[in-house]
Amino acid sequence: MPKLIIQIPCLNEEQTLPQTLRDLPRSIRGVDVIEWLIVNDGSTDRTVEVARAAGVQHILDLGHQTGLANAFRSGLAYALEAGADIIVNTDGDNQYCGADIEKLVHPILDGEADIVVGCRDIEAIKHFSPLKKLLQRVGSCVVRGLSRTDVKDTTSGFRAYSRQAALKLNVFSTYTYTLETIIQAGRNNMRIAQVPVRTNPKLRESRLMRNMVTYIARQSANMLRIYLLYEPLKTFLWAGTIALLPGMALMIRFLHSHFTRVQGGRIQSLIIATVFLLIALGCFLLGLLGDVLAKSRMLSEDILFRLRDHDLRDKEQQRREP
Repeated sequence: MPKLIIQIPCLNEEQTLPQTLRDLPRSIRGVDVIEWLIVNDGSTDRTVEVARAAGVQHILDLGHQTGLANAFRSGLAYALEAGADIIVNTDGDNQYCGADIEKLVHPILDGEADIVVGCRDIEAIKHFSPLKKLLQRVGSCVVRGLSRTDVKDTTSGFRAYSRQAALKLNVFSTYTYTLETIIQAGRNNMRIAQVPVRTNPKLRESRLMRNMVTYIARQSANMLRIYLLYEPLKTFLWAGTIALLPGMALMIRFLHSHFTRVQGGRIQSLIIATVFLLIALGCFLLGLLGDVLAKSRMLSEDILFRLRDHDLRDKEQQRREP
């Protein structure tokens, strides 16, 4: 009996939440139970009251504003404890067409995917500026390379997760989860599918991309950090090679000048060459250390997955017992 929980992280969505909830499907072929979860991330308006009045079954109140990534992470954990077999994440501003949730869950129900991403037609979204559309294309291209996936719309928050996928994901960012989870899922060889989805007219301004420069900087830092987690050896080998080449060139210049008795520039070349070579050596050592830590982290993630799975099974068993 597959159970679907639709989670909606909310921050002051009093005005937009009613429309979002009205558009959610009440029944889906192949799904026995559909429930809604509101993750209240420190709302100061009547978001919670609106949710209760609309019949939302689950309300997770985080108490204060913790950020979109933490709200998403907390929602996944709550939904799993509530017995979800599939979790769909959507936004409280009614950006995505609720009827398309059925398209998201069927690849999981059919056993074809662990994660399904709803891909928007970015070029057709009228309220996206040309600059934002360009950044979406460039960012998605970079994430595809880092994650070894072919997801077209990597910033889409409209996604479905199987129970197994939700258990395996570990979100470290406090800003947003969209790029991080795709890179992590791709590097962990999860099956990622994508389906085209529709969007609704804009009801409010984005709270995540208020400042373009800050958004780009934070997302770039997140991508680099996640890539370093999974490819430390390759990253530091490249960095070390970049430092090694000028170091070797300057060392050859010094040796040539020294043995041919050419005057001038020998000591300077030796000093600078030594600095570059030490940097290269440090990068190589960091790469080796990072590779060892990456292997250790993979084992830790597997242990954490098994512990989470065991803990949830125990709780489900306790609920079944009279």
